[in-house]
Amino acid sequence: MESLKRELNRYSPGGKLPSSRALIERYHVSPVTVSRALAHLAAEGLVTTRPGAGSFRAQPRAEARPPGDTSWQEVTLSADASPDAVPRSVDASGVLVTLAVPPPGVIEFNGGYLHPSLQPEHAMAAALARAGRRPGAWGRPPIEGIPELRAWFARSIGDACTAADVLVTSGGQSALTTALRALAPPGAPVLVESPTYPGMLAIARAAGLRPVPVPMDSDGTRPDLLEAAFRATGARVVVCQPLFQNPTGAVLSAARRPEVLRIARAAGAFVIEDDFARRLIHAGAGPVPAPLAADDPDGVVVHVSSLTKATSPSLRVGVLAARGPVMERLRAIHVVDSFFVPRPLQEAALELVGAPAWSRHLRAVSEELRTRRNAMTAALGTTLPELALPHIPSGGYHLWLRLPDSTDEQAVISAALRAGVAVVAGRPYFSAEPPAAHLRMSFASVAGTAEIAEGVRRLRTACDEVFG
Repeated sequence: MESLKRELNRYSPGGKLPSSRALIERYHVSPVTVSRALAHLAAEGLVTTRPGAGSFRAQPRAEARPPGDTSWQEVTLSADASPDAVPRSVDASGVLVTLAVPPPGVIEFNGGYLHPSLQPEHAMAAALARAGRRPGAWGRPPIEGIPELRAWFARSIGDACTAADVLVTSGGQSALTTALRALAPPGAPVLVESPTYPGMLAIARAAGLRPVPVPMDSDGTRPDLLEAAFRATGARVVVCQPLFQNPTGAVLSAARRPEVLRIARAAGAFVIEDDFARRLIHAGAGPVPAPLAADDPDGVVVHVSSLTKATSPSLRVGVLAARGPVMERLRAIHVVDSFFVPRPLQEAALELVGAPAWSRHLRAVSEELRTRRNAMTAALGTTLPELALPHIPSGGYHLWLRLPDSTDEQAVISAALRAGVAVVAGRPYFSAEPPAAHLRMSFASVAGTAEIAEGVRRLRTACDEVFG
């Protein structure tokens, strides 16, 4: 691509470039490589392609128009500053930091997805190819999702759940957004674990809701504080992650599971269960508890899960599962927001989870996550013993570390980036003032254990800079 870009001045605007066959022979590359290079140049506006005719140098771009005056927007966007208005500004920094790609050479301990080497790329490609050949694969799907995929998700939730209780969504984030909008009006309180997933806090604030923290410990949400929070706020929704909670990695204990449901039922409230990490259990962890939704005959739980975390950030297929009249409201908001999830993506997801490669993939990820978790905990214990690790998770993809008292969290983040490693600050995980400074470090988004060791070594350099 760079070579072709340098050669473009040889051709007048509208002039024809060498044929794809000639470029293949010149550069000794595949047809796919040539087509991708030309596609990049076309996207930059340097080349135009005409099917059957070839590729041509694009006409010069017209001079850019002077920028307009957008300063008027400050007045309009500040309309929510009035006392009775629901705030509409949203801090998405906690989400963006896990989505951003670090600069070249920086080790990615801030990622929120599996490294490409852990993603089932060949299985997904084969599933997508098979799905595209299914009769009607490009037609309009049922609003709730294709029946076979809904049935598969229902079986994964539990025997009490049926396909009729399931709504296919565009990933877990979309499902959480729909659930919060359906269950709480603007201005209402919503109870959240503390700490918790920043993406959910951003959703709540974007919907004009007031997140109220409920502290947790190594056994998950504390029922006594949950009950007190319901009494104090009158909230009708609590959001929790009972399995491998983000960021702590905690699992809601067997004794607390029925207590959480009982307390919510007594308050006339819904429990939004974000079951994001069920398919990321570490090898040797033993059996995991069923979803809360599996033990909920009264429709207290609105269950959220997806395939994204265990596959690829681009396989955005998730579900909402609920019982009773609430399903109609969830369905209505889902339809208004997005109509439906594209059928080819649903068909591909169904092909993927129905193939023998699916169980092999989950086993391989389970083994690799355990290996990486052990490598990171060992490296931290040896190299950075002053960072406290209160809980070693048996599932998920990250560790939650407490920094020494009085540490400037942001100073550590900045120094780490200068040292060549990206880590996530703990502050965005708290809906109120945090009790201490924290870091969240992902072991799934890097290339392997060697990169983990190098990343921890770089973090040691950063901490030496900050701690003096």
